[in-house]
Amino acid sequence: MRPALPDALYKGITFTMPNVLWTVFRDNPRLAKALPVLAAKVIQARASAKYGLRVGVIAILHTFNGPLEFNSHVHTMVTGGGLYGSSDTWISRVYYERDPLMEAWRRAVIALLRAALRAGQLHTKMTVDQTEELLTQQENRWWSIKIQSFKSKEHFLRYAGRYVRRPPIAQRRITDVGERTATFWFKDKKLRCRVFVQCSLEQFIDRWAQHIPERYQHAVRSFGLFSPRALRQTSAGIFAILGQERRPRPKPRPWADSLKRDFGHDPLLDETGKRMKWVRRLPPKVSR
Repeated sequence: MRPALPDALYKGITFTMPNVLWTVFRDNPRLAKALPVLAAKVIQARASAKYGLRVGVIAILHTFNGPLEFNSHVHTMVTGGGLYGSSDTWISRVYYERDPLMEAWRRAVIALLRAALRAGQLHTKMTVDQTEELLTQQENRWWSIKIQSFKSKEHFLRYAGRYVRRPPIAQRRITDVGERTATFWFKDKKLRCRVFVQCSLEQFIDRWAQHIPERYQHAVRSFGLFSPRALRQTSAGIFAILGQERRPRPKPRPWADSLKRDFGHDPLLDETGKRMKWVRRLPPKVSR
């Protein structure tokens, strides 16, 4: 069981890429799964090279946007400080510069795609020359990187947690499902208004299905001081350095209590209101 994280200043860094690369990662899901690793390495390398610090990183791969396009980007939560080298000194504040992080992220993503292209493992409708030209164009343009401060880990987790293991579109945004078409809306941030999209049922299912992760694929990845092995070894020391008491991990809520809380019905009560108890499991009947 993983220990709790300390209460400290955290940074939220979002790594995006030009939209012309979205389809490339959509058609190469194995490469898309490597994006959280690249984002974490970029942050760790920068903190180590400039400050000599070891930091903790939590990375979440996010693939969908309002129109349900495959928009591959990574949300990360990073400790605002870090451990200095192998000592027990905690540096409380680190300044993350946007441009160096952007350049390192851009370089890492382009290198990943070029390596796959030269190994013949990049699936795309473009020729090798067209793909190489595309990568050359994208490595010479500006990419968007967003950095913000969080006063607590709860602030970040409430924001990024919305993208973990939830449907890519809320039911309230689906306005109509007919025999042949489906209609939904999304909020256009540039136009600042709702835009309605109508597509065939097959297209709607395809848009939805491309965001479903593979079975057993981890939605949240931990690196550095937050990696499972490092967290077991250093968490007690970090809590001591910060002068904080580690809170025990909350016990999981019983399934029956969860249903009662969310739906107002106790599933362990029978039709007469009496509480049921486990007796045995009945084998399934053989159909004829």
